Amino acid sequence: MFSSDKSAMSNIELKLLGLAAAFAMSIPSFAGDMDAAIRDIGRPATANELAAWDIDVRPDFKGLPAGSGNAEDGEEIWLEKCAVCHGDFGDSNEVFSPLALGNVTEEDIETGRVAALTDRSRTRTTLMKVATVSTLFDYINRAMPWNAPKSLEVDEVYSLVAYLLSLGYIIEPDFELSNETIAEAQARMPNRNGMTRDHGMWSVSDKPDVNGSSCTKNCDVDTTITSRLPEYAMNAHGNLRDQVRDYGPMPGINTDPDAADASAEAASPVASEPTDLLAANTCSACHQLDSKLIGPAFNDVKAKYADRDDAVAYLSGKIRNGGSGVWGGMMPPMPNVSDEDIAVIANWLAGK
Repeated sequence: MFSSDKSAMSNIELKLLGLAAAFAMSIPSFAGDMDAAIRDIGRPATANELAAWDIDVRPDFKGLPAGSGNAEDGEEIWLEKCAVCHGDFGDSNEVFSPLALGNVTEEDIETGRVAALTDRSRTRTTLMKVATVSTLFDYINRAMPWNAPKSLEVDEVYSLVAYLLSLGYIIEPDFELSNETIAEAQARMPNRNGMTRDHGMWSVSDKPDVNGSSCTKNCDVDTTITSRLPEYAMNAHGNLRDQVRDYGPMPGINTDPDAADASAEAASPVASEPTDLLAANTCSACHQLDSKLIGPAFNDVKAKYADRDDAVAYLSGKIRNGGSGVWGGMMPPMPNVSDEDIAVIANWLAGK
């Protein structure tokens, strides 16, 4: 662009060179000034902030908090906060698969391997499949109840786990489950010996497919990162569509190339207008548009309160605070739903 003879440069060219030099001098070096520019962004997490998230419990019980509980106390908490979705005895199959329901024998508890898991005709429950009691404690502690995760006290979690284990005859109803006795419960988990990594992910006849590689950077292998199952594994254990109940907010994907497309059948039964809010706030897990599921159908609620002047305020209060007895069941409180979303849903139900 420019002549190598400085004397031949025009005034415009000299000005352009000056601007370029000034611009280059203003750019901080990546290792120096750039580090200084971003050094004050954010701050280290405090000890309390780390502790609030560092609550996982490992199978060797590292991270298990001190506490205790029993099945008798757990039953009261269960009926108040858990039964609406899981049934009084953990046997509901309406919203979620049953947690505790037969198919486990005393021999399974002795061997640590549930024989019924090899029979595809049997209903599979959580207590049949889960290998470690720490999994139950960890999940209930961090994710339950569904509408208010992390709201349970430590002793409440122990009590709920004790109640669930007693339903599966893993511990006696009067067993005091605690950080000191939980290993005793682990020793009786029916499928404690059923978890292994000594086989392939998609076929138990294959060698393990999670072994590492010596190549960790600048590899010659082209890699594609995706969240979708590879085609050869899509239908490895049968059509996913057939393994998910045909109602509820999350239909299964059709993974059988020979099966008819079920996208129309699998569409959400909830009306299109409030679908986003109903699904996002888990309303459609317990309610359908035209038929009763756990709670009443949305259309039945609309009809019941169509002529009520205070319908919006009344329904808003029911969504926020919950209630019982109106429809023969319990509506759990929904503290995590925003006021804006409640207003939209209540107005829709009230026909406003």
